[in-house]
Amino acid sequence: MLTANKLMPQGRGLAPVLLKRAATIELDWDIRQKSRFDATDSQGRQIGVFLPRGTAVRGGDVLVAEDGSLVRVIAAPQPVLRITHCTAHGTPFDLTRAAYHLGNRHVPIELRPDHLKIEPDHVLADMLRSMHLIVVAVEEAFEPESGAYGSHEHSHGGGHSHDHGHSHGGSKGPKPLVLAPELLDDHGHA
Repeated sequence: MLTANKLMPQGRGLAPVLLKRAATIELDWDIRQKSRFDATDSQGRQIGVFLPRGTAVRGGDVLVAEDGSLVRVIAAPQPVLRITHCTAHGTPFDLTRAAYHLGNRHVPIELRPDHLKIEPDHVLADMLRSMHLIVVAVEEAFEPESGAYGSHEHSHGGGHSHDHGHSHGGSKGPKPLVLAPELLDDHGHA
């Protein structure tokens, strides 16, 4: 079995021709959120993936195998609930309300300008429908937000990488203390 223990987010720094030639693996979110898993690539090779704990693999990321070969990750279609606002009885703001309520329940959620996606859950689907949202079961790739403490940029986001430890208000005071998420309770308190 071939081992891959390096990840290149979105294949940054690689020439397009290398990405085009790379083998691929198609994985759903359940597998991609794990830092250790086995997969078979498009060339039929068994690959053992061993990434640092807590690493999530996103569609478009590139794994580097021990022999130097590249394996491009494709986010596989999977069952999800696609949530849109009702144009007859609501507004696009209803999606913001839904994202707030789902976030309070720590539900993995994919945010798009015109819809949300979550993993299938009939209780949440009923709650969203009671909020006059349209909930449809579909098979699509799922790329939930990594969260405020995520170490990996969201694949369809316009992320930037400069330090946000500075104050936007012009204050030259001390930087706030930020605790690691594992030190916080369910409500974000130390």
